[in-house]
Amino acid sequence: MFLYALKMLMGDRMKYLGLVISLSFASFIISQQGAIFVGVMQRTFSYISDTSQPDIWVMDPTVQYIDDLKGMKETVLYRVRSLQGIEWAVPLYKGIIQARLANGTFQTCVFIGIDDATLIGGPPRMIQGNLQDLRFPDAIFVNEVGAKDKLASKKVPLKIGDVMELNDRRAYVAGICSTSRTFQSQPVLYTTYNHATLIAPLVRNMLTFVLVKAKKGVNPEQLCQTIRATTGYAAYTSWGFKKLTMLYYGKYTGIVINFGVAIFLGFIIGVAIAGQTFFNFIVDNMRYFAIFKAMGATHSLLIKMVLLQAALVSGIGWGIGIGVTALFGWAMRYTELSFKLPWWLYVTSGGCLLCICLIAAIFSIIKVIRIDPAIVFKS
Repeated sequence: MFLYALKMLMGDRMKYLGLVISLSFASFIISQQGAIFVGVMQRTFSYISDTSQPDIWVMDPTVQYIDDLKGMKETVLYRVRSLQGIEWAVPLYKGIIQARLANGTFQTCVFIGIDDATLIGGPPRMIQGNLQDLRFPDAIFVNEVGAKDKLASKKVPLKIGDVMELNDRRAYVAGICSTSRTFQSQPVLYTTYNHATLIAPLVRNMLTFVLVKAKKGVNPEQLCQTIRATTGYAAYTSWGFKKLTMLYYGKYTGIVINFGVAIFLGFIIGVAIAGQTFFNFIVDNMRYFAIFKAMGATHSLLIKMVLLQAALVSGIGWGIGIGVTALFGWAMRYTELSFKLPWWLYVTSGGCLLCICLIAAIFSIIKVIRIDPAIVFKS
């Protein structure tokens, strides 16, 4: 009986193709917009992801997200270091600076100063140069995307040995590094903490974050509570800080609403088109279901036949849609488009497609259950 159900499904080629195409389109819209949304949100906390060494970030208690930069007194670093359960704690400066290039143009950059002694907080991967080169006088590292794009002079990428001005101070490029793209796609510059405090616009408190590593066996969440209670400053685990940043952008920007509407429309399109097409398919094949019912097929068996048909087209439509989405992401991998397709998005889009087909199948099942086997004998 299930084989006959599949033959019925594929017997009408046009309706079958219409079902697959509509579900593929819905799958593509849901997964593609979801992947762009995930990519955008990951860019909001890209520096936290790049800085994998610390377990905990200590900051001013009013900080709302990673780019909400507020200085702290230098004494905070020593107060944190004095606490039990801490393996190490290092300073970090993060700010915005204007870079003046050799051709006289200015470019706003993310400026990061990492610990002079340990170089913790540095770029995740060096492309040219060595991390130790950052200790040379006036040395800075530039991320690869910035060097090739916004910091390039007449389309000539920035390279090791090139010179620029940062806040009217000389700086030379000692290395090119690889970093995740930022939310605003700004170039990223690295230097040592002491060098950063000399170059950056002068403010009373230059310490932006304290990066902390918990000792082995110490729970980072409990250590965060200890830091908050002892120092009065905010302390978050890396994931907690990412979550704080995402919640800020979700609350105070239209990102969630914009992408949510697009994903919802993809779902509605799938329900409307696929549902209508699937229902028409059932109506056109009602005589065959009546024959099965007249032959003694139970309601349970007929329902399973309809669900099998719905599951098959949803699986094929999901596979085509997610495949096109993956190809789209691969084709756009070197562009500014933010695109991330994690495994759980595969599962989510598949679940959405299954829900679409189940909604379409429910109305069809009601029609099948109510069918009168006597229609077989009507002319």
